[in-house]
Amino acid sequence: MLENKYSEAVLPNGIRLIHKEKHGEIAHLVLMVETGTRDELAHENGLAHFVEHTIFKGTQSRKAYHILSCLDNVGGDLNAFTTKEETCIQATFLKQHYKRSLDLFADIAFHSTFPENELNKEKEVILDEINSYLDSPSDEIYDLFEEMVFKGHPLSRNILGTTALVKGFRQQDILDFMAHNYSTDQMVLASIGDISFKELERMVMHYFGSQPAHLINKKRETFDSYQPENRSAKRNNHLSHCIIGGLAPEFSSPMRMPIVMLNNVLGGPAMSSRLGLNIREKYGFAYSIESQYTAYSDVGLINVYMGVDPDSLERAIELVHKELDKLCTQKLGTLQLHHAKQQLIGQVALSYESGMNELLSATRSLLMGEPIEYMDDIIRNVEAVSAEDILEVANRVFDEKQLSRIVFEGDTP
Repeated sequence: MLENKYSEAVLPNGIRLIHKEKHGEIAHLVLMVETGTRDELAHENGLAHFVEHTIFKGTQSRKAYHILSCLDNVGGDLNAFTTKEETCIQATFLKQHYKRSLDLFADIAFHSTFPENELNKEKEVILDEINSYLDSPSDEIYDLFEEMVFKGHPLSRNILGTTALVKGFRQQDILDFMAHNYSTDQMVLASIGDISFKELERMVMHYFGSQPAHLINKKRETFDSYQPENRSAKRNNHLSHCIIGGLAPEFSSPMRMPIVMLNNVLGGPAMSSRLGLNIREKYGFAYSIESQYTAYSDVGLINVYMGVDPDSLERAIELVHKELDKLCTQKLGTLQLHHAKQQLIGQVALSYESGMNELLSATRSLLMGEPIEYMDDIIRNVEAVSAEDILEVANRVFDEKQLSRIVFEGDTP
């Protein structure tokens, strides 16, 4: 498979630039910084997410309306998100609007003023976001599961923060947090679009090159204190909600591809996943059942989530453990392994089609200190996974003594 490669450069201030030239009318731009919820102090919980929201609320030269309409007015899309380890601004736009987009990104990244009146309005938005999660047990249970698994560690903290802390955030809190956590050498500016690297680099130097270097020797607290735990709580819900899971390999682990494939076979997006076929389709127990693998820089997490009728909860839990046991004791057959590989390759190829998912993946790899994975690399790495690799990693992550569980017990009719 012939594929364009990313060109790379480092600005004098340490910001890394990557770009893939791709013909077409649509371009994608990402600015990602290696700062997330796990970099907050306890009294700052929710501040990384608060910065992500309020960075659009005004700069030295733009009001909030001008920021939000800058790309809207030319049919572009501007968005942002926060994770436990990164904060990201992203945009999709017509290729002729690179200058407009780079000018906007540089302005909001380095010249946001965080006016107090805008902060107070945005607090109400975030408080509504927190309440919407609390109103959705299928969302809330994920946060509580990570809080339980990573108990006492910054990774346990909810990305949104708490109502009390969010209400108390002030402009100076934001400025202090950014000064202590936003390092220019931990920023990646990434692009896919129909523009030469030379021309893009010239534009980037114009808008980002004059920004002074801001270098921080930031050390994250590693996680090494996992203790399996089971929790249960009564909820006034029609369904019972359950998560079962535990620790898994980190992002840079050589076992990451085997566990990605294992997760895909178990409960990935395909309707033919084992959980889907053997619990939802065969027994009709769960409207929603899936597994999820999350890879952080120093640890990973794998879990199974399901929402089931309260009368079926115990039987559904038994069936989940039965599927986990099968993966620990029975190697995938030759045909099963072939289908699993083809399915994963197809899913990745489809997700990369838009360009933005590919760009986010490449950017995160750089921040993790890993090389960019091209589609050729992904295919090669998938094909290299053996049935023995999947069996080995299954026994590592699905040891029943090392699994945690959290249950929201619904009302039995």
